[in-house]
Amino acid sequence: MKPLRIALAQINTTVGDIAGNARKILESADRARGEGARLVVFPELALTGYPPEDLLLRASFIEENLAAWRDLADRIRGIAAVVGFVDRGKDGRIYNAAGIASGGRVRGVYHKMHLPNYGVFDEVRYFGRGKEPFLFRAGRSAVGVTICEDIWVRGGPLPREAKAGARLILNVSSSPYHAGKWETRRELVAGHALRSGRPVAYCNLVGGQDELVFDGGSMVVSAKGELLARATLFGEELLVCDVDGPGEGGPIAPVPKEEEEIFRALVLGTRDYVGKNRFPGAIIGLSGGIDSSLVAAVAVEALGPSRVTGVTLSSPYTSPQSVEDAHALAKNLGIRCLDLSIEAPFSALLTALSEPFRAYPPDTTEENIQARIRGTMLMALSNKFGSLVLTTGNKSEMSVGYATLYGDMAGGFAVIKDLYKTMVYRVSRYYNGKRGFAVIPERVLTRPPSAELRPDQKDSDSLPEYDVLDPILRMYVEKDRSVAEMAARGFPEEVVRKVVSLVDKSEYKRRQAPPGVKITPRALGKDRRMPITSRSNGG
Repeated sequence: MKPLRIALAQINTTVGDIAGNARKILESADRARGEGARLVVFPELALTGYPPEDLLLRASFIEENLAAWRDLADRIRGIAAVVGFVDRGKDGRIYNAAGIASGGRVRGVYHKMHLPNYGVFDEVRYFGRGKEPFLFRAGRSAVGVTICEDIWVRGGPLPREAKAGARLILNVSSSPYHAGKWETRRELVAGHALRSGRPVAYCNLVGGQDELVFDGGSMVVSAKGELLARATLFGEELLVCDVDGPGEGGPIAPVPKEEEEIFRALVLGTRDYVGKNRFPGAIIGLSGGIDSSLVAAVAVEALGPSRVTGVTLSSPYTSPQSVEDAHALAKNLGIRCLDLSIEAPFSALLTALSEPFRAYPPDTTEENIQARIRGTMLMALSNKFGSLVLTTGNKSEMSVGYATLYGDMAGGFAVIKDLYKTMVYRVSRYYNGKRGFAVIPERVLTRPPSAELRPDQKDSDSLPEYDVLDPILRMYVEKDRSVAEMAARGFPEEVVRKVVSLVDKSEYKRRQAPPGVKITPRALGKDRRMPITSRSNGG
């Protein structure tokens, strides 16, 4: 039997840009037809972009999407296309749907049967549940259709479609990234293929949408569970593959190691957040430390050096080495660097506050004033020139509140807010290795980290060492382990209780933080929804 040639259109859509997304769909369908494919498959909700969130509550948005779907169906000829869109049922409810079009008409519509309602997902808020599996014909082959979550649950429609005679199963997906998830998906798809005895083609979205990154990695797996084809991670691609016959297969893109994978996710998330929101560029406060250095490197890879501006904001406590390292980094990256001082506004504020502060010794208040002056100056530059301020706090700091509200937290996008400090170092060393020289100066990688808000300050004065802190945070923030469970794993109970207390008390800060790229399985944001007002002590 001659194999069926299919194309998986791994495209980068924009939420709400229905007309632009429709153009991409038509262009990809034309390319797929030119490659000899009989069938082209698009990601989940490709027409609206994913996730559209409360845009789905607007009747006008649903109508625009339906009109675009009808127009697409009329214009798709010479190939069958499976397109994700929002359907309206006879019951008046809306459905997360995959429509099949060919020959200028709609061939059928499948409604997603299993709706995720955990982590970053809220689909039950919007959609009705589909009730029946769906098959259609492509050439001589019967093809089953599933949507994302349908293959992540027990009792999904895939086995029923295989039993009903499907020779190939499709899964149209918008599966958000976290580190290593590509392998979880491969195992999942291969398991379905083996159990059903049918090849499975998985088409995933690529691109950044607010704090989410969709990493692509679309794939086709044979009935024996073997990888036949795989698209690149973090980039658009039309993956063409022959299935269900002799000579089946297609290109298989390599997968990167963890540090490269994370760096590419940061770059894609930053590029799309800045670009899709039409900011002309980015502004970064350069402290001479590791966090701002990595954020600057990501920004340059995402936007190009001409669209990135670094700013040093020296205080009486800023060491000469920090300014030297910030300048060296800016030179190595090829970005403009502005040198500003906060000494005058800091002195002016201390003078203005001298009377109410007269009876009190200096403490973190004076440290936070410095951070807030820096935040004000960076935001002033943003207001004047239109570029987006990228904040530089990491997950370790944001978890325990080692950041100043309206200070170093001031900005529009928090690039590394889901990267633990220990991983910041690993990714930075990867980047230097990738570039072939110390773009991030070696001294930045070896000096003890410091906020430099008082003389001889080090992070370890206020926090456990990061190689102790980060594992505790991973257990508490991502896995909800109790104090007793963490202590049983060998961490000192007093240290664990201190960390837990800091995390819990800092929820009000995190609620006011800008969005940032999701890297871990459970990020600080939509993934983790803790009350601000709570007397829970972490168990």
